[in-house]
Amino acid sequence: MHKTHIALAPNGRILVVKLAGIGDLLLATPALRALRTSYPQAQIDLLVTPDSAGLLDGWDVINQTIILDKYLFDRPQQILKNPQTLLRLRNLWNTLRAGHYDAVLLLHHLTLPFGRLKHQVLMRATGARWRIGLDNGHGWFLNVHVKDDGFGARHEAEYAMAVAEATGAVAQDKKLELPLSEKERLQARELVYGTSDPDPNECARPIIAMHPGSGGYSITRRWAPERFAQLADTLYHDFGGQLLLLGGPEEAELHQKILDMLRSKIPARSLAGKGSIKTTAAVLELVDLFVGNDAGVMHLAAAVGAPTVAIFSLSNAEAWGPYTGEPHSKRAAIVRLDLPCMPCFYTGHLLGTPEGCSTHDCIVQLQVDPVASAARKMLRDVRHFERVAQ
Repeated sequence: MHKTHIALAPNGRILVVKLAGIGDLLLATPALRALRTSYPQAQIDLLVTPDSAGLLDGWDVINQTIILDKYLFDRPQQILKNPQTLLRLRNLWNTLRAGHYDAVLLLHHLTLPFGRLKHQVLMRATGARWRIGLDNGHGWFLNVHVKDDGFGARHEAEYAMAVAEATGAVAQDKKLELPLSEKERLQARELVYGTSDPDPNECARPIIAMHPGSGGYSITRRWAPERFAQLADTLYHDFGGQLLLLGGPEEAELHQKILDMLRSKIPARSLAGKGSIKTTAAVLELVDLFVGNDAGVMHLAAAVGAPTVAIFSLSNAEAWGPYTGEPHSKRAAIVRLDLPCMPCFYTGHLLGTPEGCSTHDCIVQLQVDPVASAARKMLRDVRHFERVAQ
């Protein structure tokens, strides 16, 4: 049976599959909200990876989160050689069957052959009547098909909403969602201000946050550390303020390089590894500007409404740029070169080259001036800071 739209029972059981990192899961939140708004009585469960498992804790849109470490099943040899892997697969199979799902929504592109095989087995394991997902010509195992026109033809958040809309859901609110607790906001205030009850007059503003790292899958996306340092010096000369460097504990050395390269007197600190991902998001609620590479922290910034300048290079900005849910938003800007070879990572229906070409012109040739120009505009237009030369 080949369909493009269905209608589910009001009290139906829905499983949404998003086996990805924190950034990609955040981009799925408008679709999840649309499902809950349209099916308030439904059971809506979410299948995620360990990396993103706690991201949406506390959000009443989701009934249950199921965790699958997809990296254990990246290659056939891993499954065949490890008895524990087979046991985990059997346990997952039993969990999915016990869910008695009416529909399973796959929020992934069908890019690689082994990935398509895994997704097919996973969807069929649920026993769900309706298997809904993006179809790029390889979705023969789906029975509700949403056209996949390739990476960047729509933003990834829009693709996810299109899959939700195939169930009859309506996406009215397109903003990203990230539930934060008062405890996480308290931790953030203590990290940023040194106290949970700060005096606004004693804080150096603007607070500028930068994320010079990226996920380990493609470190070529990283703008050079010396350029982050030059950018910080430039913005301090123009506006004053302070600098916070964000990232995981593995990025502490990168942060130290930047701190050592600073030439101005900008107050600067590394928050590498301090607090959870959600604490980092709560920190971003407090900043006046965020500048970072294409990575999960950039999506955290967009989700909490931080004025965001995103640096893109080999990856697809049309697919993964900062998403605000509002057309022509002033709160997010993308800075990138315009080279004929861009993007080379996630292009058309293909994966492309995660590490780019040998010269990496798209990131190496991106100078400080265009990023500084976008940052200045963001500070003036969104936060209304005046230029104050140091």
